[in-house]
Amino acid sequence: MSRPCNVVVLISGSGSNLQALIDSLADGTSPAAIRAVISNRAEAYGLQRARNAGIATEVLDHKGFADRERFDAELIRRIDAFAPDLVILAGFMRILSPGFVRHYHGRLLNIHPSLLPKYKGLHTHQRALEGGDAEHGCSVHFVTEELDGGPLVVQAAIPVESEDTPETLAARVHAQEHLIYPLAMRWFAEGRLRLGEHGAMLDGQALPATGYPFRTKEIRDA
Repeated sequence: MSRPCNVVVLISGSGSNLQALIDSLADGTSPAAIRAVISNRAEAYGLQRARNAGIATEVLDHKGFADRERFDAELIRRIDAFAPDLVILAGFMRILSPGFVRHYHGRLLNIHPSLLPKYKGLHTHQRALEGGDAEHGCSVHFVTEELDGGPLVVQAAIPVESEDTPETLAARVHAQEHLIYPLAMRWFAEGRLRLGEHGAMLDGQALPATGYPFRTKEIRDA
């Protein structure tokens, strides 16, 4: 696209993935532009990360609304004020209503700390250890009405070590998240990534339903 790809990022916490997205834009080669960061929690440190980068911030406390649908309706209004081409969930700890998901169909991305379709939901690192998995990782996917069930865009896999704990595994998965989320944002901003009728498409080719497990070197070369 000739103009920048406007991005709005939603957060609830410290914003480490947000920081990775911000840092990925530092060299000026990406057509993505983060226009705003919105949080449902005023104390979220990610808001300070955004301010440090000169990005507009807003707080919309979900506790001030009678139900999820009313909160999401106001959230849509706030987001749309920035004319987003892409909305990125970066640790946004809210289950979104079907209406919200439909409104941003094809332009809403999430990252999940597992190799989807394995371990949807919470406590993914503990579950991977309890399952005796040889590898674990993270997945970027388009958001649909099925929780953690939208078409996969890119995955990063790491080996599970014998001495791993949920905490050590989480730390190593986070490092991979910080590589693949900026990559997915850039692909979308460049017009290479789209949600087609039958799933995610990259450069006009359908991505495998089980994801595409890039390794660190491959991510850097992509």
